[in-house]
Amino acid sequence: MRLQTHATATAIALLLTVMQATAQNADTLKAAAEKAVLTNPEVTARFNAYRAAVDSVDVARAAYRPRLDLSASVGRDSDRITTRSPESQSMSRNGAALSLTQLLWDGLGTVREIERTSHEKLTRYFELLDVTEQTALEAVRATYDVQRMRRLVQLAEDSYVQHKYATLQIQSRFKAGVGRGVDLEQANARLALAESNLGTEVANLHDVTARYERIVGEAPPKQLPPMATLNQALPAGAEEAMTAALRRNAAVSASIESLRAARAAAQAREAAYQPRLEARVRSGAGKNFDGIQDQRRDSAAEIVLNWNLYNGGADQARVRQQVNLMNQAADLRDKTCRDTRQTSAIAFNDTRKLREQLEYLDRNTLAIEKARDAYRQQFDIGQRSLLDLLNAENELYTAKRAYANAEFDLGIAYARTHAAMNQLSTQLGIARVDAAATEATGWSAGDDAPGRCPVITAEAPSTDRAELDARAARIAANVAPAPAPVPPRKP
Repeated sequence: MRLQTHATATAIALLLTVMQATAQNADTLKAAAEKAVLTNPEVTARFNAYRAAVDSVDVARAAYRPRLDLSASVGRDSDRITTRSPESQSMSRNGAALSLTQLLWDGLGTVREIERTSHEKLTRYFELLDVTEQTALEAVRATYDVQRMRRLVQLAEDSYVQHKYATLQIQSRFKAGVGRGVDLEQANARLALAESNLGTEVANLHDVTARYERIVGEAPPKQLPPMATLNQALPAGAEEAMTAALRRNAAVSASIESLRAARAAAQAREAAYQPRLEARVRSGAGKNFDGIQDQRRDSAAEIVLNWNLYNGGADQARVRQQVNLMNQAADLRDKTCRDTRQTSAIAFNDTRKLREQLEYLDRNTLAIEKARDAYRQQFDIGQRSLLDLLNAENELYTAKRAYANAEFDLGIAYARTHAAMNQLSTQLGIARVDAAATEATGWSAGDDAPGRCPVITAEAPSTDRAELDARAARIAANVAPAPAPVPPRKP
């Protein structure tokens, strides 16, 4: 079993050749994806399914070749015939014979069976490409998630340190008699929340690390380089991204080949309506050969035609069954196309949305950090309350956390977009090289392209910022200014 697993991994290694890459952070993603593709059980299972499909084509082609059978027998026959004297007769017999059978015509059943297995082989091949692409995507996602959670743990640790520092300050003031007990309670409460946040982030880091180990097969490196973004070779617009995904996505190609295999199977079922013609040659020798007394040798050459005229309606039922399966394959093809269309549209829209969000989140983080620093200075001289300072610390932690999540979500969105277009492995520096790829060269959907899956660009709802600013200005103009405070009268 261990040798078989090693052989499978070696075969998949021959399927992939790693190209040179320059950036260290891109190398990290590439190494994780390559390791996952070579060792992930789901990929090896698909590869073994592909190899089985290759063998099934050879099984179907064997019907073109002659069949040679060797038979041998030894026994004793006992007959009782009343018109013969004596009535009972017994004899011993033995013999051996060779039979050669060559199929001449079977209603194109063999031709259709070869077509079916050939399409199934391409189906398994495209499924292998799809699971390779998806496994590479999951490896990239797992790497990003480990990097994300390590950064979030660091932010939670910084937040805890700041809350602990504030608590120690308030505790020192309280012991010196210049602080209030309520401030100390507030500081302890916020410190407990910071500890809880830190514990949550550490637990999340453990979970994504376990997920990385499941997908890649090994623990993530102790030190990961800065985040890499796969923002190269992206389409210019959503329609272009969707068109490329529907044309190149391996899952869509597999569903089309599955439909073609079902059509060939339906045509193969119709062969049962036609006769079967075979050429047979048989020669044997022995004692009392074939139960005929004193016969030593027997040879025969014949053409045999067999035509089933009635089979209880089973042949018609099989044809109807296969036609329904063909219709089901067409439905699954269109569903796969729609799923791919949705995946590519959402992934590409996420790349644009998150790039825009990162600009706003960056401005938000910088502004809050400046406000927090000002609050701390004002708190030190007694112009700000402790609650103001702690609120500013929490707001800064939330802003940094939101920015980190958006940054890694953008990296994953880039990877999802490439995977939808079946080019993530290429972007990572992994190129596929195998014999079946030459068979798929020039492959096209042709007339079997999805019929209920048009390229529809979903318009993302947008807002008019100028109109919103005008609304805010109108509200501000209609609000009366607050009256100035009246100074107290002197007695």
